[in-house]
Amino acid sequence: MEQAYGAGKAGGAFDPGAFIQQPQPILRFVSWIFSIVIFGCIANEGYVNKPDQEEEYCIFNRNQNACNYGVAVGSLAFLTCLAFLALDVYFPQISGVKDRKKAVLADISISAVWAFMWFVGFCFLTNQWQVSNPEDNPLNEGADAARAAITFSFFSIFTWAGQAFLAFQRYKLGASSILFSQNYTDPNEDAAARSDDMEYTGYTGDLEAQGSMHPNYDGSAGYQSQEY
Repeated sequence: MEQAYGAGKAGGAFDPGAFIQQPQPILRFVSWIFSIVIFGCIANEGYVNKPDQEEEYCIFNRNQNACNYGVAVGSLAFLTCLAFLALDVYFPQISGVKDRKKAVLADISISAVWAFMWFVGFCFLTNQWQVSNPEDNPLNEGADAARAAITFSFFSIFTWAGQAFLAFQRYKLGASSILFSQNYTDPNEDAAARSDDMEYTGYTGDLEAQGSMHPNYDGSAGYQSQEY
């Protein structure tokens, strides 16, 4: 079933409860948290110095590129997650077939790229951490932050790969369903419309049932006039 995330056509009401229960927004939010943890750990505790030195070095083998990579990728992933969350909210309101396809294809490609970027980051940070010289950090400062950055880089590979997979599933679904149709509407909105129709039908039906008990009711919307 198409994931409409609770938003309908242009002007429809947005349902946050339905939105946060969908798997894709959940993965985006988790990836967003992971990116905060990674660049936060490196930016705050990823630079250390010896007791007799003032200049600070990257905790990953004193390789400034390792810290820069972690901070840069984490920061950009943070912004990318926010952008795709906004796209998820806006997607049901996109009426053009080509625009829908472009949005889904962009989701697939960008999510796959980020999964690869985090794979590279995990390998890079792990390697530099393993070859780090303990003498460069005799007090073992920031070790927990470094391990956390490596761990959440590993987890981020799967959260972004999961986003790419869900986007691919959405593309396959759209190729054979109404996802890319010009007349696409939110299933929640359609359900509400059907509910209104049922209520209207029930209301008129009750009037007819009551009228049928009247001796002058002719089975239509009115009553027969009596001849005197």
